[in-house]
Amino acid sequence: MSRDLPEPATRPYFLQGLPDDHESWLDQLGLPDGLPFLLSPRFEYDAVLNSYFFQANLLTAPWNSNANRARALARWLNFLTVARAGTSWRSATEADHLAFHQWRRRDDDGPGVMGGTWNQEVSLVNQFYEWAVRRGYAAEVPIPQRARRPAPMGSVVGGRETGSVPATYAHDENGERIEWMTPIAYRLWRDVGLRGYGTDGLPSPRFRGRWAARNATFTDFMVRTGQRLSEQAHLTVFEIPMGSGLGGYQRFWLPGTIAKNHSARWIYVPHSVVQELVAYLEWDRADVVEAARAAGRYQRIRRPLVIEDPQRPEVVRRWTAGSSHRLRLRDLSPAARRRLMRETPDGLEPAMLWLNEDGLPMSVSGWKAMFAAANDRCRRAGAPVAAHAHLLRHSFAVVTLEQLQRAHIAQLGELSDNQRGHYVRIFGDPLDWVRRRLGHVSVVTTLIYLHALQELEMETRMALVPDTWEDPRDTPLSELAGDGTEAEPVRDGR
Repeated sequence: MSRDLPEPATRPYFLQGLPDDHESWLDQLGLPDGLPFLLSPRFEYDAVLNSYFFQANLLTAPWNSNANRARALARWLNFLTVARAGTSWRSATEADHLAFHQWRRRDDDGPGVMGGTWNQEVSLVNQFYEWAVRRGYAAEVPIPQRARRPAPMGSVVGGRETGSVPATYAHDENGERIEWMTPIAYRLWRDVGLRGYGTDGLPSPRFRGRWAARNATFTDFMVRTGQRLSEQAHLTVFEIPMGSGLGGYQRFWLPGTIAKNHSARWIYVPHSVVQELVAYLEWDRADVVEAARAAGRYQRIRRPLVIEDPQRPEVVRRWTAGSSHRLRLRDLSPAARRRLMRETPDGLEPAMLWLNEDGLPMSVSGWKAMFAAANDRCRRAGAPVAAHAHLLRHSFAVVTLEQLQRAHIAQLGELSDNQRGHYVRIFGDPLDWVRRRLGHVSVVTTLIYLHALQELEMETRMALVPDTWEDPRDTPLSELAGDGTEAEPVRDGR
């Protein structure tokens, strides 16, 4: 649902009972923008079913998390309607779930989803039924259960991490496999896919992309800081570092309202990326803002939130009684940020950092389409690389962890045993440093990147193993000189 949708000229029959001021009605109910709801194939609204999204923890959950919940439920409910003779979600049984599992995973005519996708879907549907059983809306959870395996030693176990889990969880998910890009591979993908270069490193005359600089800046920012797509996409111009002449790394605070699991944290940005951000603001972004202003697009934004003083990035809400209330930027949700404007000498403009060609905030789906177009361009150019937003995050984690680990080992090598223990107690270890940069709640999640480092070290050492396994006695003496020089001639000992 959205308050930004225009009021229809003629109300359809299913809206006749709503009050005229529907925005105040939604406010009284405490329903935020972006909260999903489900309709049956006959456009019926199940009030009990949709009350699931009215829980306190879901009302404040990120939009994409709620969207994933709604999509997983919709797939399950559509299956019950189409393939199980319209079975109600209240009376679904284990047989219905097993049939759904067969169709989603095994059926030749089904979608054949991978293990990771299935595990997420079944977990979300399982959470819905646990809620429905607690409330008395369903007699049982139709998903068979098994005992949860013990958590790894040293991990923090939360309330939901005990008891049972769905027995149909897949075992073919990626597991310890972490995909990432080396800096060389990333530059090839960026230059060919986003900047329109050929695999020879030269600009392609057939490239017609208009937003090469903006897109390359966005992905450089992501691969050098490890932000999630939804986090980086909702930053404002007030939050990024602008000191292009300072050099080194600069940092900014990522607020919890746009971070997954409210993992607010410092983000460190290298000088080269700060320069790219400043150039984007001064050129590409300024051009689309000027065009949008001339077209009057900003005057058509409904219910804008305006920041009048750039030195105090706050929204002042004034009431009819003369009182006012200040909304701090760091407290604004992603949905509120999309209608956030800032006052400038030339007029209003969006406060969001990343804008599309119309001068309006770029959507997360728009960025995903950008990655898909870049991958397609690389494929057509014969570049053997492809990327997605989370792959860049993985790449940041692996490269940063490797560099920090090397520096950590070098530092410890200069200390005594007592000094090493004190150093680790005070400064921690590189794995925890990377955990903080990524916004992971538990270091157990970050451990997956150690496997990538182990594979990297294995690959390096395997390169030293000779590719010939013949008996050394069959190898010419000239190839057995281990120092790279010619072998000494064998002298007759007689």
